[in-house]
Amino acid sequence: MSKQELVSLSAVEMRRRIGTKEISPVELLEACLDHIEEVNPAVNAVTAMCVARARKEAKAAETAVRRGEELPLLHGLPTGIKDLEETKDLLTTYGSPLYRDYVPNYDNVMVSRVRSNGAVVVGKTNVPEFGAGSNSRNPVWGATGNPFNTTLNAGGSSGGSAAALATDLLPVCTGSDTGGSLRNPAAYCGIVGFRPSPGMVAVERRSMGWTPISVLGPMGRTVADTCLLYATQIGQHDQDPLSFPIDGAAFAEPWPVDLGSLRVAWTEDFSGAPVEKGIRSTMREKMKAMKPLFRSLDKVEIDYGDADRCFDVIRAVSFLSRYHDAYTNNRKMLGPNIVANYEIGAKLSLADFAWAHGEQTRIFRKFQDLYRDYDLVLGPTVGFSPFPWKQLYIDQMDGKKLRNYYHWMASVYFVSLATNPAVSLPCGLDHKKMPFGLQVIGRFRGDGEVLGAAHAMEQAFKNIPGLARPMPNLAKLRKPTPALKSIVTHPPKLNAKVSRGPAPGAL
Repeated sequence: MSKQELVSLSAVEMRRRIGTKEISPVELLEACLDHIEEVNPAVNAVTAMCVARARKEAKAAETAVRRGEELPLLHGLPTGIKDLEETKDLLTTYGSPLYRDYVPNYDNVMVSRVRSNGAVVVGKTNVPEFGAGSNSRNPVWGATGNPFNTTLNAGGSSGGSAAALATDLLPVCTGSDTGGSLRNPAAYCGIVGFRPSPGMVAVERRSMGWTPISVLGPMGRTVADTCLLYATQIGQHDQDPLSFPIDGAAFAEPWPVDLGSLRVAWTEDFSGAPVEKGIRSTMREKMKAMKPLFRSLDKVEIDYGDADRCFDVIRAVSFLSRYHDAYTNNRKMLGPNIVANYEIGAKLSLADFAWAHGEQTRIFRKFQDLYRDYDLVLGPTVGFSPFPWKQLYIDQMDGKKLRNYYHWMASVYFVSLATNPAVSLPCGLDHKKMPFGLQVIGRFRGDGEVLGAAHAMEQAFKNIPGLARPMPNLAKLRKPTPALKSIVTHPPKLNAKVSRGPAPGAL
């Protein structure tokens, strides 16, 4: 088997072959490292790396296989960690000049759990500054290019993870999601991103522990790969008040779901999210193609109330909580997205905060009403086809000015407000021949059911023209894209010493 064939295997298949001794964790790691060296300069997805440590861990994983030891779920799998997550002895910048030399002396809870399940952490994946925005670019590492066209953006804030998966650099990668940061890059890069129910993956460092808007979650090239990683992330932790006891092993494989029994609702725009004409047309074409799969497939109107203002307030309050000190003491070192979010929050009153939480509760309850008649809700993950990475965000759509820099992401942040689990599933190409992501939204706390449904759809899509997962042309990605690093103004300090200082707790 060639190195390219090896790295293109699914994570599930890699893990199976490791267990049967058909491939070695050392062999797999070296193949991934070679592939990263060849392709990463074209997309700039993987940032700080810990090669020596990864090689040591891969060797230990190989020894465990030879000894016939019981092997955990991710045993020997090279893994990428989003650069908002603290990793012991590995540079963690959050995409911010303030942390370009920050090397934690600990793993956060999620990273620790992934490692304890056998993952071989290879490095970090690129993000926007502090995860603010859906274009993974920052002044420390530069921009991540879309694997299908490197002049376009890869989405965000988990854009580095999505691009790394799409190009076979790594078999599994972690992500996080506030207003779509798992789902948007998955859609743009043609891979799977899953926003879990709040509390499923413990976040011990969240500054506002009782607020469910931000979650951690898995990404993969397939739904089964995503489930494999998800199973290792799940679990209660006494520092996260939203977490609860649950057996992660129950989610290691997709649950069986009969698509023919499902009553499915779909929407072009969630009755209010900005969606360009081309994406609306694409969505209608996809629905026509997959309609025979389900018991029923009905277009519906969804009452989301004043979801835009509600998200504005809840998001801004979170930024106030996390970045007060940074804004007060180092405002000039912060990018425009962070400053904009903070200043929106600074103008709000307690009455605004109370209203927003009341409105989110109403949105949540109204959205759950849909599931009295339907088992799933479908919609476009993103309302706009990938745009140039040099453009920080979309400010207008179909000739209409948008409210703010993240308004074009309303199709995903509306769902964040409802808190239902949601998968972005690759679903062919859009009107501009770029990957199209289908948002598959499950019942409240129905994580297993929605992943199972997405898996069944994924398998069915393979046999339906125009619905299968698109694949980038890797041959075209062997030429570096220097422009992606042209925006670097504060490069990382790769020789930085381990710090014992506190992390900003960013998601």
